[in-house]
Amino acid sequence: MSVAAANAETLRLLTWGGYAPDDVIEMFEAETGHSVEVTTSNNEEMIAKLRATNGGGFDLAQPSQDRITSAQEEFGIYKPIDMSRVDAEQFIPSMLSATADNTTLDGEVYGLPHVWGTSGLVVNTAEAGDVTDYMDLCDEAVAGRVSYRLKRPTLIGFAYSMGLDPFAAYGDTDSYQAILDEVEQTLIDCKDNVKTYWDGGDEIKNLLRSGEVVAAMAWDTGGWQLNADNPDITFVAPEAGALGWIDTFVLPARGRADDAAYDWINFVMRPDVAAMITNTAGNFTAAVGGDEGVSAELKARYQGSFDQAAIDNIKWYPPVPAGLETLEGAALDRINAAN
Repeated sequence: MSVAAANAETLRLLTWGGYAPDDVIEMFEAETGHSVEVTTSNNEEMIAKLRATNGGGFDLAQPSQDRITSAQEEFGIYKPIDMSRVDAEQFIPSMLSATADNTTLDGEVYGLPHVWGTSGLVVNTAEAGDVTDYMDLCDEAVAGRVSYRLKRPTLIGFAYSMGLDPFAAYGDTDSYQAILDEVEQTLIDCKDNVKTYWDGGDEIKNLLRSGEVVAAMAWDTGGWQLNADNPDITFVAPEAGALGWIDTFVLPARGRADDAAYDWINFVMRPDVAAMITNTAGNFTAAVGGDEGVSAELKARYQGSFDQAAIDNIKWYPPVPAGLETLEGAALDRINAAN
């Protein structure tokens, strides 16, 4: 048997849609001898799955960087990154450093940066050209033709648009609750404007394509995908600031294929592979040189949405303090139940 075959493992990967394209998996399996089993999920479900198994069932997961230290502190579902097994030179230094800072607990680093992007507004500019900030979704001019999720990004985006600073209040539960109370009332008052609260990316894209919705809170990639078919629809960085996220690599506490996990991390951060992932997922990665093989069309759409001022105004998610999401969940439940 070859060395690769003898050391082959099955990598159970818990990730987002588009982060493990079939062609990338095929290349990885051919080069390493490992096999890959992919489960797609989102932040809430990733943490729930790992909580239910005390960090078992998967060998590598990809939660956003703001969901790591609090989950580790509360549930102990991750194990530290062994930086000696990571090809750190493949990572953009500033992103590697920032993610390390945000995912360090008790002196141990728990996360590495992978894919990054923003959420903000996706607007049909021919129908709703005046929508340039989150609060504009509540204007009478677009009544009944807007959509957003009942998730924490909506609470945070509206808070910034209302002149509040939710991230600055993360360390003070009372102050954060006061912000939530203001945003909750605003979103209750805005309910008549909402066509529907969307859940999945395909759902909101279909609503925008059909014209049932002309302005929405959504991710940049969705707006750029729609722009390819309809130049009137695009991603707009809100005046209050797009919300920036970084999806990471973390090792579940009871993962059993660390060799395959580190091999995957080092493989997908190669510039050629990183470009393949960006062309599939639509978001850029933290790989050095990873944008060189990205399609010219995607680069152009990115530049059309973000000038330097919009980039400088991105509100990057800091780590979520333990217990904060319970407060947000209660607010979201009350908004959903309100008449």
